[in-house]
Amino acid sequence: MEVVQVARIMTEKSTIRARFAPSPTGYLHVGGARSALFNWLFCRKHGGTFVLRIEDTDIQRNIAGADQKLRDDLQWLGIDLDESPDKSGEYGPYRQSERLHLYKAAQEKLLASGNAYYAFDTPEELDALRKQAEAEKRGFKYPRPTKFPTTEEAERAKAEGRPVVVRFKTPDEPITVHDELLGDVTLETGQLDDFVIAKSNGWPTYHLAVVVDDAQMQITHVLRAQEHLMNTPKHVFLQRALGYETPKYVHLPLVFNIDGTKMSKRDKHKTVRKVVKERLKANTWSKDAVSQVAACSEEALKKWLDKSDTELDMDQVERIAMAVGVEIPEIDVHDFRSSGYLSEALVNFIALIGWSPGDDREQMTIDEMVAAFSIDRINKTSGRFDREKLLAMNTDWCAAASPQRLLEAFKDWAQVSGSPMATLDDTVTTRVLDACKGFRTFRDVEGKAGILFAPDERVEYDPKAVKKVLEKKDGQGYVMLERLLPALESVDAWTAEGLDAMIKNFCEENDAKLGDVAQPIRVAVAGRPVSPAIGETLALLGVEKTVNRIRRCLSKRK
Repeated sequence: MEVVQVARIMTEKSTIRARFAPSPTGYLHVGGARSALFNWLFCRKHGGTFVLRIEDTDIQRNIAGADQKLRDDLQWLGIDLDESPDKSGEYGPYRQSERLHLYKAAQEKLLASGNAYYAFDTPEELDALRKQAEAEKRGFKYPRPTKFPTTEEAERAKAEGRPVVVRFKTPDEPITVHDELLGDVTLETGQLDDFVIAKSNGWPTYHLAVVVDDAQMQITHVLRAQEHLMNTPKHVFLQRALGYETPKYVHLPLVFNIDGTKMSKRDKHKTVRKVVKERLKANTWSKDAVSQVAACSEEALKKWLDKSDTELDMDQVERIAMAVGVEIPEIDVHDFRSSGYLSEALVNFIALIGWSPGDDREQMTIDEMVAAFSIDRINKTSGRFDREKLLAMNTDWCAAASPQRLLEAFKDWAQVSGSPMATLDDTVTTRVLDACKGFRTFRDVEGKAGILFAPDERVEYDPKAVKKVLEKKDGQGYVMLERLLPALESVDAWTAEGLDAMIKNFCEENDAKLGDVAQPIRVAVAGRPVSPAIGETLALLGVEKTVNRIRRCLSKRK
């Protein structure tokens, strides 16, 4: 039989409709964010409609509240939605769990036409068939029965406690799928088996649900990751059996880590697990202690250490990471948000993973990306997530941002990350941001100035700083603080300018360099020799807290 060419059977429509269809299993992965962004850019470029559909038919993996987290992440990125669970259109509802009647109708149509059939093999029977195929050194394909079970037989099997599923009768012919980016992809006869389209619990599998939804929602273009490329022939066969038109497909390159490994949420587990194993091997930590920190059973910990990521959730992993002092890599959009990145910097960066505007531009606004976006500028090969490049790009974006934009973004970060700086008023926050110019992320701002707004007793003195700044030359740093204290207490205008002038005069009167005075002050008030400019540091801290912290520091002198 000649090859069936499945190329562009979708008729042209006046409005482009594309969708992003994540599963509600947690925060939005940056790879998923890149797919959402490309769909959104494509729609905005051509005046199309961008749809968010929540694919929640895998009920065992669904996490309560995750769909709201996904929408929050998209909103933070600046990706607005035309149709979604919160913004219904004529093709809703937009959660698959609310569309089961549509999948049931499609299932019944396939059964009635002979394009699908019931199957009720047990897991043990299927495992035996796979082992037999392995022993015979052949690939496993589900053995299609010569006579399909009747509805009555399926009901009887269900009553007997057997798992009754529905399988699609895959046509015995080759298929060529056209991809707008990759070209024609051909599968020869026999490369696909009769896959399941309805599970034993009555819910559809991904394959049936996605095909029904794309058709019912009038989706014209499907831009999704290349990992779905081998699913597309299944979907085209289903579309033909159901009488649906085929949308245009674009399979996007994957997002890899800089070392070439796939960028996965499991990287978080992997990073923490490695450190824990090192501690256990060195006998500097025990499994019992790890279990207590994670609040989990030893059995769950054992499975997690054996790389079964599902045995510990991220809250438990984060507690372990904090205990061992390891930084978990950012993988999800929310990770970068809580790490203090600007949304426009992250959007700019992920857009350039696998796409180019066609010139040498790197820093672009989202409007500029819309104007430049085209499918033919997408790469066919996987892109690398270069964290150093992202950090540099974020630094540039922060430097170029307006004071109002920085204030808005910093307040969002402080709230999301739980920073104590979230309580600062706008005037003080603006001063802090100005005093910390040159920062890479908002975390740097907190690291440099956050201690100024903490209770005095929270100041912890870095032993190295104490030794190098305060104790050297027979405690010269302490001597400077003692001499400086009366002058600070008598300052009339407690402003950055007034304090800078006072310290300059103090240096001249005591024949001292600025560093000989400023660094002891920093260690006294911040615990380490890092803070904004010294006058601004003290102005932000206030006279009372400044004096109290210097006296507290002097009281701890040995």
